Amino acid sequence: MTTPQKPDMRPANPNFSSGPCAKRPGWSVDALADVLDGRSHRSGPGKAKLAEVIDRTRAVLGIPDDYRIGIVPASDTGAVEMALWSMLGPRPIDMLVWESFGAGWASDVTKQLKLDDVRVMDAPYGQLPDLGKVDFNRDVVFAWNGTTSGVCVPDGDWIDGGREGLTLCDATSAVYAYDLPWDKLDVTTWSWQKVMGGEAAHGMLVLSPRAVERLQSHTPTWPMPKIFRLTKSGKLIEGIFRGETINTPSMLAVEDALDGLKWAEGLVGGSGGGGKALQDRTKANLAAIEAWVDRTDWVGFLATDAAQRSRTSVCLMVTDDWFAGLDADAQGKAAKRLAKLLDEESAAYDIGGYRDAPPGLRLWAGSTVETADLVALFPWLDWAFAAVKAEMTS
Repeated sequence: MTTPQKPDMRPANPNFSSGPCAKRPGWSVDALADVLDGRSHRSGPGKAKLAEVIDRTRAVLGIPDDYRIGIVPASDTGAVEMALWSMLGPRPIDMLVWESFGAGWASDVTKQLKLDDVRVMDAPYGQLPDLGKVDFNRDVVFAWNGTTSGVCVPDGDWIDGGREGLTLCDATSAVYAYDLPWDKLDVTTWSWQKVMGGEAAHGMLVLSPRAVERLQSHTPTWPMPKIFRLTKSGKLIEGIFRGETINTPSMLAVEDALDGLKWAEGLVGGSGGGGKALQDRTKANLAAIEAWVDRTDWVGFLATDAAQRSRTSVCLMVTDDWFAGLDADAQGKAAKRLAKLLDEESAAYDIGGYRDAPPGLRLWAGSTVETADLVALFPWLDWAFAAVKAEMTS
């Protein structure tokens, strides 16, 4: 086979990584000009900046007034672990697993916390477990969107509004991209580095009144590291949810988070909005990818059910007969070579499939990605596949 001609135009922003994700359109370091540098995060201005992140987050996402919102250390991982270690134990648990991060949370609960009555309900990459079998008399732990599989829950209808247990939702690649049913979520976590393209190392933790009640009524039997402690003497540490963080945050990252929130508000003109506009941007991005996949004979979605297909972390697999005829090792090499070619051409950075997922590609299509950049990428994807096929069949 001959190597095809390269496309003429590249994406204006080739950053399609699934985390850290692309910055908002038009971002530059000038956005951080108002950073509170050289001052304590516990000073009046420092706490005001942190509280502003919380307040703007509540407004953009429409989080109920009686839900607590906290900024916590160690990204989404830290937020999830705080919830698992602080709240689990009083009830049996259903762990829903369909990709690597859900599997990690299940491992922590069964092997680190060593809780006994745990049902791990799993499904292979590209599919969901049977949500109809979830028992909401138990605590339920799940990811809204599987970042490494491109599979998400279709909606919140499957969650029992009259549940006895708590729902603990890892929403790190879903928040700001989906209309989350807050009344059905007791613990919700994410990080700034995902959908809004913020800087890493900071997590967000949202607690319903039911989650607060659990925290104040339940004392774990295991030692609790200081960095996980959300209560003191049986009472919620309210300062965490007013901007008094457990450990020292980066004020540069805080300023960047504020910049992203202000951009979101501006999408609908003025403070207090932006959530729907962010969702609409991700919907448009997924629609563009679906249209390209529909007219392209070598590629398909890892998530075959459109209702369960992520609109942020879009995972693609190669469906060409030539690729299917390769052994697993050769398929892995071909997928890596495809991603490397696009990187070398500055057409797309960091779009290789997750290491535990089937060989393929993963495109971030969240709200900070412009649809025009995805459209400019599609010819490069076609070119790279044809080039790799030509290399490996020559």
